[in-house]
Amino acid sequence: MVIVEGMNDPSVITSTPELAAFCAEAAREAFVTVDTEFIREKTYFPQLCLVQVATTTEARAIDPLAPGIDLAPLVQLLANPAVLKVFHACRQDMEIFYHLSGTLPAPVFDTQSAAQFAGFGESVSYSEFIRKTLNIGIDKASRFTDWARRPLSDKQITYALDDVIHLRDAFLILKAQLEKSGRMQWVEDEMATLNNIATYKPDPDTVWLKLKAGNMKPKQLACLRSVARWREQEAIRKDVPRSRVVRDETLLEIASAMPHSADELHHIRGTGQINPHAAQGLLAAVEAARASPPETWPKAAARNRPDVPEDALALLQMLLSVQCHQHGILPRLVATRDEMEALIHGQTNLPCLRDWRLKIFGEAAQRLLAGKMRLAYDPLKKEAVLEKSKEDER
Repeated sequence: MVIVEGMNDPSVITSTPELAAFCAEAAREAFVTVDTEFIREKTYFPQLCLVQVATTTEARAIDPLAPGIDLAPLVQLLANPAVLKVFHACRQDMEIFYHLSGTLPAPVFDTQSAAQFAGFGESVSYSEFIRKTLNIGIDKASRFTDWARRPLSDKQITYALDDVIHLRDAFLILKAQLEKSGRMQWVEDEMATLNNIATYKPDPDTVWLKLKAGNMKPKQLACLRSVARWREQEAIRKDVPRSRVVRDETLLEIASAMPHSADELHHIRGTGQINPHAAQGLLAAVEAARASPPETWPKAAARNRPDVPEDALALLQMLLSVQCHQHGILPRLVATRDEMEALIHGQTNLPCLRDWRLKIFGEAAQRLLAGKMRLAYDPLKKEAVLEKSKEDER
C-alpha cells in the first residue's frame, strides 16, 4: 500500500491544478529537461513513481502516486511540438510515457546519444556526463531507494531534482559544442529513431530474436518463437517480469526438446516450479509450432558468412578506425560490418553512403576499394593517413 501523507515539500506537485499551472508555464519554454524515477523489479511494465521537470527558471517533482492527480497536463506538455524535451538515456523514460498515455514525448533530445557525437564515448553515464561538462560530482546514494514509499525524504527529492537541474546546464554546453562542430544535424538524424513507437511497444512475435538460440534447427526456432510469444503475452497479462513466468534458459531447453506431454515437460531442467496453467500454455505453444507449415519456420542462422575477401574487409575496418579517430566519433555510428561487406560486393543503397557518413567514410571507402586511395603511416604525425594512390595521381 502506498502512503502519500506528509508530502509537504513545495517543490513536489501533488494536485492536478498545481500541475496544470506548472505545465502551462513550462509550455512557454524552448526546452525542458525531464527525468523519472520508477521501479520494475516485480512488474512487466515500469511503475512510475516520480517525474522531474526543469525549466530555465524552475525545477519541480511531480508525484504520480498522489491521490486524485491527473497527469494529463504533463502528457500535453510532453507532446507539445514547440517544446524540446531533453533526457539522458531516455529509452526507459520513453517506454514509461508510452505505457502511460499511448503516445511518445516529442520532440526529444537524448544527451547520452548526442554525446557520442562529441567525443564522450559510447553510452556515457549521467554522472560521468555531468562530471565532464560541469565538473560536478553526483551523489548516487539515493539511486536504489524505494521510490514508491511515501513520504519521500528531503534527500530523495533533492537527489531527483538535481538530476534535471544539472542536465539543463549540461545540455546547453553539449548543444553549443555540437553546433560549433557542425554536428547538430547528425544528432537529429539519430534522435529520429527514438520516436519509433515500435521500440517501446511490446511485440510478442519478435521477442524470441533476443534469445541466444545457438545452432537450433528451423523447427526448433519455430518452437522458440511460439513459446516466447506465449511467455510474453502471459507476462503482459499478469504484469510480471518474463523470468517470473519462465526463465530464458528454460525456454531455450523447451524449444530444443519440444516436449509432447506434461511429463516430458517437467523432465526439462528449470520446469519444476511451472504451474499447471503455465504447463498447459507452453505445451499448446509447442504443439502449434509442431503443426505449423515448414515454410513458416524461421531460417537457421548461416554457419558461414557470405564470401568476402578478408583483406578488403580488414582494409575497410582499418579505414573506418582511422577516419573515426580523426573525427572523434564512434565507428559503430558510421558503418557496420554488414555494410562494409555490402560495399565490397558493390552495393550502394547503404546508410554509410548517405549524408555525413558518406563524407566521413563512405566516399573514402569506395575510392579505397577502387584503388584510388591508400592507407599509409605518417612517421611525423605518428598516425595512419589516407592519401591518393600513385595510380590515381597519374
